[in-house]
Amino acid sequence: MRKVDLTQGNVFFVLLSLTIPIVGSSFLQFTYSLVDMLWLGSLGSDSVASVGSSSFFINLGYAINTLVVVGTGIKVSHSLGKNDDEQVKSYINVGIFINFILATLYSLALIFFGDNLIEFLGIGDKNVEREAYLYLIINAPVIFFAFFDFLYIRILNSYGHNSQALKISVIGVVINIILDPIFILKFGALGAGIATLIANMVMFFMFLVKFKELFKYHFEIPLNKEKILEIISLGIPMTTQRVLFNIVNISLAKIISNFGAEAIAGQKIGLQIESITFMIIGGLNGAVASFIGQNYGAKEYKRIIKGYNIALKMGICYALITSSLFLIFSDNIVSIFIKDTATIQIASMYIKIVAFAQIFSAIEMVSNGMFTGLGMPKIPATISIIFTVLRIPMALVLIKYFGVNGVWLSISMSSVLKGIFSYIMYILKVRKDKNYA
Repeated sequence: MRKVDLTQGNVFFVLLSLTIPIVGSSFLQFTYSLVDMLWLGSLGSDSVASVGSSSFFINLGYAINTLVVVGTGIKVSHSLGKNDDEQVKSYINVGIFINFILATLYSLALIFFGDNLIEFLGIGDKNVEREAYLYLIINAPVIFFAFFDFLYIRILNSYGHNSQALKISVIGVVINIILDPIFILKFGALGAGIATLIANMVMFFMFLVKFKELFKYHFEIPLNKEKILEIISLGIPMTTQRVLFNIVNISLAKIISNFGAEAIAGQKIGLQIESITFMIIGGLNGAVASFIGQNYGAKEYKRIIKGYNIALKMGICYALITSSLFLIFSDNIVSIFIKDTATIQIASMYIKIVAFAQIFSAIEMVSNGMFTGLGMPKIPATISIIFTVLRIPMALVLIKYFGVNGVWLSISMSSVLKGIFSYIMYILKVRKDKNYA
């Protein structure tokens, strides 16, 4: 498969061309999640709470998936920058192998230990706990197919073929949107999982059919132990970061559960609304990682600095817009999802408080993409681990004075600190490096 050369052309337009397909995919996913939340919201706070509770463990699986996705993406983009096709094939082979092992093990873990995971949250409502466990069960096979969908998308992004990944993502999301009301109205929250399973299966087989040669496992290529360790070592920092992020979120959910199902539902809705920011910034993150990966392989160091600065300006401008919307229209936005007054108040305060951290989150995510592209994932991972873990003690202190809003304050404050330290590390590790001067 021919790569798109990201080492040539106007930096702004190259980044924009990479970002738009990822944002398009994120927008479609957001649209699906919006529809999903609207239908679940119509069933009441208990259904939202059950999906919100189980989603912590589903997201934990996606965090584990980064062990292979990040490392494979980095090595494929570097190899493409060096025009080494044999290395590209070998790294894709290793990525597929590791991914299969991880997907199988985590899917089985959800089936056999899902009830214990839900019980750990201490929700205290048997109906919510039962529905949450059933939702986990249906998401076990979803995890398997989604692991491969994420890996395939990341590899295509490394090639610069973001638009190809977008086309298949569009089909998956449209299927999800169509099936959601059909299955949710018939099976409740469980129906959302069934719709997601069907959509991910369709995407999986479409990737294999359309890009048969690229994603075919080459049995004739022996597994290289060094490459396995290389991919894992590159993925470990980001995986550790995301796993800890989800463990912290699970711990916070346990704290939030003390304030009732409305608080759990309020956070779920608040996170959904906040994803409006990450829709664009996440696109920039992926675009920067691919752009810098190829340019690093080609030793285009000045182009790397220029790309980072342009992406940062784009991210900050967008974050300013979303922050303003969150502060001015919080109640109106939340009331779209649910009509319960208590839940609206909780979710509204959540997005107002995190609004102050959006700019810093943009700085963190763009910097994250840069360090990932450079093959230095330990830097953003360390920053994220330190300040994400800090959320727990901060929340425990702040809830004494602000109730459940203390949890939202701990999230916002840690995001501000992550953004500040990400930029400091960029100055120390990249801008002051003589290669980039």
